Amino acid sequence: MVDFPPRRKPSRKGSMADVPKDLLEQIKELERLFTVDQAKLIEVTDHFVKELEKGLSVEGGSIPMNPTWVMGYPDGYETGTFLALDMGGTNLRVCEIILPEEKGEFEIIQSKYRMPEELKTGDSEELWEYIADCLQQFIEYHHEVEDLEQMESKLPLGFTFSFPATQDFIDHGVLQRWTKGFDISGVEGKDVAPLLEAALQKRKLPVKLSALINDTTGTLIASHYTDDTMQIGCIFGTGCNAAYMENCGSVPKIAHYNLPPDMPIAINCEYGAFDNELVVLSRTPFDVIIDNDSPRPGQQAFEKMIAGLYLGELFRLVLLDLHDNKCGLFEGQDISKLRKAYSLDASFLSFIEEDPFENLSETGELLANELSLKASKPELELCRRLAELIGTRAARLSACGVAAICKKKNIESCHVGADGSVFNKYPHFKARGAQALREILGWPKGKRDPIDIRAAEDGSGVGAALIAALTIKRVKAGNLAGIRNTEGMV
Repeated sequence: MVDFPPRRKPSRKGSMADVPKDLLEQIKELERLFTVDQAKLIEVTDHFVKELEKGLSVEGGSIPMNPTWVMGYPDGYETGTFLALDMGGTNLRVCEIILPEEKGEFEIIQSKYRMPEELKTGDSEELWEYIADCLQQFIEYHHEVEDLEQMESKLPLGFTFSFPATQDFIDHGVLQRWTKGFDISGVEGKDVAPLLEAALQKRKLPVKLSALINDTTGTLIASHYTDDTMQIGCIFGTGCNAAYMENCGSVPKIAHYNLPPDMPIAINCEYGAFDNELVVLSRTPFDVIIDNDSPRPGQQAFEKMIAGLYLGELFRLVLLDLHDNKCGLFEGQDISKLRKAYSLDASFLSFIEEDPFENLSETGELLANELSLKASKPELELCRRLAELIGTRAARLSACGVAAICKKKNIESCHVGADGSVFNKYPHFKARGAQALREILGWPKGKRDPIDIRAAEDGSGVGAALIAALTIKRVKAGNLAGIRNTEGMV
């Protein structure tokens, strides 16, 4: 997760009047490199639609388009007590969610546990042992039970595993690849459900793993639970992704299950991998460096251009290039701090974009405090413009994925539930994304946008609990498609 500072006053208007000619030329070149015009947006979106289709085919494509075995939306009348386990990049969150009889309501209690950095590259067994420990602490604290084995019934668990996984069943998930800085050997290509279940059984915890979900799918389901016009769930944070509801008949790669063609199934797109072949994405030299220096070059091409994990690094690489090769930015100063890879995150750009002062004094203080650099007023103006360009490109490209799903599904009007630190906290991200959607889909000016991207419900907590509830409801109804182990669910 990218940590952002509190929102501040509206930002000021920039002025290039005092910027020397050489810096102005560099700014114009950066504008050329990072600007995504309407024609490019439409080109990217049209290719996106084709790639979404390809991902659903038997042959597959760069975008995995993973079937999740979430077969439809909640109706708002799901009831019961559920656990949710949210394993993200920074924290492990354990929640207990109570779904009362009131339609679309929920109560939640939760605890966060820091994910130790050493676990992210450590031993597989240590990871699952740590997760089980946290779950045990949570249950013992909130249920005040001395002997967990004496609990009357097992608590259904929805496990939010926010990494690309192939699911032949909803209570199963084979890790395709680690992301978000994780690189634990011996887990890729394995089903993670038995690994967690073994750690739970070792402690004899009264928990039944009912569903393994992705946070994006949870966002879709939780958002629809409280607003039934929500048809797409998105994450714009450390990474990027979307989920939506497809018809089984439109998913050739699950045709062998012989499911009713009009039966709904949620698809977890994992579209950070869009256009790994670079057919339509126009990368800058700085995007190329980020890709080449990443743990997996050639993968997640789209994500590396728009996700919070990379925005600060793009900014740093540009400043470094301007110092070393172009116009002598920060000339004569010690830039050793600027040379440290990934030393700046998206909140650094956010802070610069929100500087409300005409002289950009807060940006100057930020550069001095974080990088030990003294910037002139023209250099500050360049930093401000660069932050705007990187942030705007991310927001505009992010709209292409949403537009592509809408075009593929012929959705003309809906709400889109979006979550993630960049969407929620990066200045102007929502407005820039909305403007890009207008340009792509050709809406008339002066009317309310028919497709509205708005803040989502808690996908990884409430969404996971709802999906566990939906799974149990399906078991009771005898609809067992995509459920492996029904024992203990009812």
